Amino acid sequence: MTTTHHSRRNILKATGLAVVGWSVAGATWATPATAAELGPVPVPRLDGTLELSTAARTEFSTDFGRLITAQPKAVLRPGSVQDIVKMLQYCRRFAIQAAMNGQSGNGERESHSNYGQALTRGGMEIDANSLSRIIAIRGDHAVVEPGVSWASLTKTALNQGATPPSLTDYLHLSIGGTVSVGGIGGGVQRHGLQSDTVKSMDIVTGAGELVTATPTRNADLFNAALAGGGQVGVIVKLVVGLIPARQSAEITTMYYEDLDRYLEDQKTLMNGGRFQHQAGEISRRPDNSGWRYKIEVGSYFDAGSEPDHTALLSGMGDLGAERASVQMPFVDWAFRLDPFEAYLKEIGYWEAKKPWLSLILPGSRVKEFVESVVPELTPDDLGAGFCLLSPFDRTKVKSPMFAMPETGDDTLYFFDLLCFPAPDATNIDAQLKRNRRLYERAVKMQGKRYIIGAIPGMTAADWAIHFGPREYRAFAAQKRKYDPSFILAPGHGFFGIGGW
Repeated sequence: MTTTHHSRRNILKATGLAVVGWSVAGATWATPATAAELGPVPVPRLDGTLELSTAARTEFSTDFGRLITAQPKAVLRPGSVQDIVKMLQYCRRFAIQAAMNGQSGNGERESHSNYGQALTRGGMEIDANSLSRIIAIRGDHAVVEPGVSWASLTKTALNQGATPPSLTDYLHLSIGGTVSVGGIGGGVQRHGLQSDTVKSMDIVTGAGELVTATPTRNADLFNAALAGGGQVGVIVKLVVGLIPARQSAEITTMYYEDLDRYLEDQKTLMNGGRFQHQAGEISRRPDNSGWRYKIEVGSYFDAGSEPDHTALLSGMGDLGAERASVQMPFVDWAFRLDPFEAYLKEIGYWEAKKPWLSLILPGSRVKEFVESVVPELTPDDLGAGFCLLSPFDRTKVKSPMFAMPETGDDTLYFFDLLCFPAPDATNIDAQLKRNRRLYERAVKMQGKRYIIGAIPGMTAADWAIHFGPREYRAFAAQKRKYDPSFILAPGHGFFGIGGW
């Protein structure tokens, strides 16, 4: 994948607008037509473009959740890393908010944040798609720009016999975007989060400084950037880990009516390290009479080393008559959600509003939480979506900013209510209120949120509880150090600035 360049001449021809500079008096960008009136401070010379067209700004005014609309005043399509350095220095000077926006996707470009996390109202959006090169694949690692999708990296790495160790279920997401929130999938119990696979980053801080950060060099910046919601800098290059790929995958699904046995078997499977993939789900019974539970496990292998899932699953308490296994090429497994995506697009659900709720629950309280939620859950809450209930091992997660329950539980659960309501759904506001209610219920059980979901009304006090008082103070200190004007990624509202 190559970097997309937009020549200044082509942009001016298409829009009829040129950015002359920022007007302090008018709090707006000035064009040649308004320069005499507004008296702007000239923008630096760029290799890429700074766009003011309505089309460009509208393109960056909403996201995958379709719940928040916030139009920026300009879109930077960088032609080089130095464009980001120059423009963040410029934005800091005039307190212009800025955010990197992944704009990934499968056949189209769209921001895959869910509740305005990557948006700025009246600020500057940075198009990550302009930095989307796979620079190199070298044995156990790849060097990539932030706009590269996991799909692109996976396909390219598989051609060389390698794969990223930790993959989300849906791969058409930007690498810079997912490592900024964590990036969780069915391999987390072995390899940690996607952010845990990052070995090095080049970051442009909110002060406009280009810094290389690793676990041992500028480690405080490295740790604050991973799963830190884009608060300390804009990632412009990453080195991410790779592992040898296997040719095939065998996936087994098991169903449970009994929640206690489901949770017991999930823990047994995870602690035994039997599978490369492990996930779970709260799902509808076949007759639609209510809810039950599903375990999904997978082994990756080459010809001649096929796993014996019957032996690996001995002693499980599932509904044995409904247990099913399937083998497929590993690449087909990695891209398993692509047909589902095509189906949702065909029926119009992909473009609809999506009030997702993503929580991290302590293993010791997950039964209590699920038993309180399931009676309230209706098929309309899911629409064409699903509800994950997947275990993972706390000790595998290394990214300090990824908040986890402050309990003694090593086994944690990812509760992910991935709603795809019908395009004409009228209960979206009610579902957002439900998200807030369930979030507050989880917090009382020492649960946390995964910072991608749609939870309205988050305050600085809520975020202090989320990160923990000591960790929140340390995070605020890193924010002041690396983004002293607090211009970066306001959509989260971590520090009482921005948010929705």
